[in-house]
This record gives sequence, C-alpha cells and structure tokens, in this order.
Amino acid sequence: MRKTLRMMFDTLKVFILFTGCTILFYYGIMWVNEEYANYHRYDEPQGSAVKVTSMVKNEESNWVDRLLFFYHYGE
Repeated sequence: MRKTLRMMFDTLKVFILFTGCTILFYYGIMWVNEEYANYHRYDEPQGSAVKVTSMVKNEESNWVDRLLFFYHYGE
C-alpha cells in the first residue's frame, strides 16, 4: 500500500512538473511571437538607404537567365 502511494505521488510530481514546463514554454513562445509581430520589417528604410536591383530593366531576359543569375550570384 505504501509503495503504491509513493509511486502515485512521484507520478503526480512528474505530471505537475511536465505541465508547468509546458505552460512556461507556451507563454514564452507567445511572448516571442508578440515581440516579432510588432516589428515593422517592411517599413521604409531610414537614413541614406539605396534601393539595389540586380538586373538591368531594359535587358530582355527570360526566366532561365534569371535563374542562372540567382544561382551564380545568390541574389
């Protein structure tokens, strides 16, 4: 009887620890999500930022040339 109660108590401790860690992890992920949801990554850049394009617009290029350019330069 005592051995069974001890095993149930140990099982309850592990369950409470697991549940607590799961809840802590969940709210940690939710906090990180909120931090990055408020981050405006598509805003207009400040300062002396310059828009860079990798291909000349007047050039007639097909998708194969663009793909090879991407593979070669990684842009």
